[in-house]
Amino acid sequence: MSESAAPLSIDQSDSLATLVDASPERSRRARRLLFALARRSRGGRLVVHDALGTVELGHGALLAHVEVHDPRAYRALLQRGSLGLGLGFLEGWWDCDDLVTLVRILVRGRGRLGRIQDETGRLASVVADPLRRLRRRAPTQDRRFVQAHYDIGNEFFSLVLDPTMSYSCAVFDTVANTLESASLAKCDRICRKLSLGANDHLLEIGTGWGGFAVFAASHYGCRVTTTTISAEQYDYATRLVAERGLSDRVTVLNQDYRDLSGTFDKLVSIEMIEAVDWRQVPGFFRACSRLLAPDGLMALQAITIEDASYDRAKTTTDFIKAFVFPGGCLPSMTSLTRASARAHLSLVDVEDIGRHYVETLRHWRENFDRRRDEVRALGYGERFERLWTLYLTYCEAAFLERHVSDVQIIFARDQWRPALATRA
Repeated sequence: MSESAAPLSIDQSDSLATLVDASPERSRRARRLLFALARRSRGGRLVVHDALGTVELGHGALLAHVEVHDPRAYRALLQRGSLGLGLGFLEGWWDCDDLVTLVRILVRGRGRLGRIQDETGRLASVVADPLRRLRRRAPTQDRRFVQAHYDIGNEFFSLVLDPTMSYSCAVFDTVANTLESASLAKCDRICRKLSLGANDHLLEIGTGWGGFAVFAASHYGCRVTTTTISAEQYDYATRLVAERGLSDRVTVLNQDYRDLSGTFDKLVSIEMIEAVDWRQVPGFFRACSRLLAPDGLMALQAITIEDASYDRAKTTTDFIKAFVFPGGCLPSMTSLTRASARAHLSLVDVEDIGRHYVETLRHWRENFDRRRDEVRALGYGERFERLWTLYLTYCEAAFLERHVSDVQIIFARDQWRPALATRA
């Protein structure tokens, strides 16, 4: 599916399912072709159980068992890739004993075909990107996309996340870390990298549920202005700031970052850039540069995709974009460094923390599994449960296989001179 296709809600998967050819003969042909490809895979072994029997495919140490309940699952996967994989799971067309291992096997199995797709995407971008850049998203559309995910319910997120309500990669400094302590360690790591102090005025683009703003103001004494375009997050963060007695130091805005004004000593944005369309990333960095003092520092935490896959992924609607994060786009390190340099922001430090995301996601998945009854009590149906089950395992596998990662980057304006804070 191209980038021009309208994002799908979970309730629209029924209409998409009708587009999958239900012809038994075509399903059998899709099965034969997929099995032929899977037999050659060195990424791991799949044992597939369906109405026609049991077949073991592939080679390697990883092993997953897949139960295919409806042959349309084959046609969906062949026609629509990861989108078809997700659709089939939402519809209950297939199940698996170990979803993380299954996705790892599929990622490893991309092999030569995946490299061809990536190279095709890169070549196509050379010709098509100038025209694509003419079709920029409106701010109202950005707000709608953000709210489609983050406004599904604060009560739901409180069941999955830790008490800090941090929805980004935590940092597990020690084996004994809880998810909450690891989330706080992440916040502290960023504050130290920014050399935050009581005289600083910090701008945060992407409030989340207010956890970082409250931490920075409480532990480092700085003033914080934080902004979000999620109505649910704005309400939650506003209440949190008042409850913590920080209204004199923390200001919460419901405002698009492009509409902000003023000058700030420091700036932070934690896993918000993934909601910025690839065509708008240069403008995001220009806005950050404009808002930063000439000697200011900026911390960016971002989920990144492999450079080789960036041009293909940025214009393709996969399972995550279709059903979880409409309008999302993972940047690559190269795309970030190029865009920031053009905005006169110098990269002065970078740390890859992607290995910590595997553990973060496992904690979220365990919370979700343990509290399914409470999720159901909030009125979320079976399809929603299946969506979040696949989403969390899908992401965990992608980080395990290093197809995606997570980075903390420090950028500086041209007059910044002090040494960077010592890293723990």
